[in-house]
Amino acid sequence: MNEINSSWRCGKVGDICEPRKGKIDPKKEPSQKYIALEHIHQQTGRLLGVGDSKETTSIKAIFKAEDVLFGKLRPYLRKYWFAEFDGVCATEILPVVAKNGTDRKFLYYIFQQDKFIDYLDQKSFGTKMPRTSWKDISEYDILIPSLSEQQKIADILTSVDNAISKTQAIIEQTGKVKKGLMQKLLTKGIGHTKFKQTEVGEIPEEWRVESDFIKIKSGYGFNLSEYADEGVPLIRINNVKHGELDFDDIKFLPETYLESYHQFVLNENDLILALNRPITQKRLKIAKISKQQLPAILYQRLGKLLMDNSKYNQDYIYYYLQSEKFLEQLSATFVGSDQPFIKTSEFAKLRFSIPPIEEQNKIVDIFNSVFNKMQSEYTKLNHLHVLKKGLMQVLLTGKVRVKIDDHEAVTT
Repeated sequence: MNEINSSWRCGKVGDICEPRKGKIDPKKEPSQKYIALEHIHQQTGRLLGVGDSKETTSIKAIFKAEDVLFGKLRPYLRKYWFAEFDGVCATEILPVVAKNGTDRKFLYYIFQQDKFIDYLDQKSFGTKMPRTSWKDISEYDILIPSLSEQQKIADILTSVDNAISKTQAIIEQTGKVKKGLMQKLLTKGIGHTKFKQTEVGEIPEEWRVESDFIKIKSGYGFNLSEYADEGVPLIRINNVKHGELDFDDIKFLPETYLESYHQFVLNENDLILALNRPITQKRLKIAKISKQQLPAILYQRLGKLLMDNSKYNQDYIYYYLQSEKFLEQLSATFVGSDQPFIKTSEFAKLRFSIPPIEEQNKIVDIFNSVFNKMQSEYTKLNHLHVLKKGLMQVLLTGKVRVKIDDHEAVTT
């Protein structure tokens, strides 16, 4: 424990809250709102949906509005929710009630701390299905400020959460706009009045249906022994997400490989496609390489897409590949069930609706404007998450104190 002000005291989680008692048999009770682990989003505290207790059969735990619900199963998943209504929940979720002298929202943020989650992860029992217990939760050491300071701390963190929620709502709405635009522009184009029926559906008369114009150049299978502590990033299949690269788990190769394996070196604007399990969560694992991500080398099970850029706007193809209609085509060609993969000979047979290059460029400009809006909001969202994490680290430990008369001012 760090040195604290005399108005704070050392304690444990069990000093400020307790489990809510009470369980029901849903077969014998009226229908109620039901929360399972899958209804709670990881790390954000967002509710993804609500079930009906009558559609379940096993015993459920009771919770009330403003209880803190915490997922005991795999606590590292960080499934927590500040209850907005009364209901029942799965027994793998623990509803806790703030004791007198404890602000409910302050308690909610205690359950979100990184050190708290790490502590529970270490204390978890069970190998395949690790879970925590109220005993371990209750014994976690915390610092407890006065009720008025708890409320001010909770107000500050809640204001950040509200900003996160608003930004997330903008992203979701922009995503819906993007999806609608993709469906319209990739099938109807811009300003057309005459259409024709084709093997990919109705398209403008001026458009054509093409296949076998994209070549896939696969990456190379480097050995683990070739990895280096630093050097050139090696782009592997787990780094390719839905429209972006993730560098959280990046490996490196010696810089000399840029010359000796030059044919696998990536360039700005290259399109990289996952060849194994290319579709997850109904979305394509594809990424476009930016200048900031270079230099980089391509690993096996990934393919670089090559085409004639004088006939095809690469960004148009990038968006087309992510459309629902194309994903249906692609899924039908998969080889294997457990680990479906793209066979290049089958990929060559896939059909694309292609406008004249001038219209491709206009469609891409529209898509890019929406994409840039989403990227701006994602950047804002990431900054807010970093801000919240930093504030929690200093406010919940007393390293930074809030003024009781003005919660927006802090002293160190």
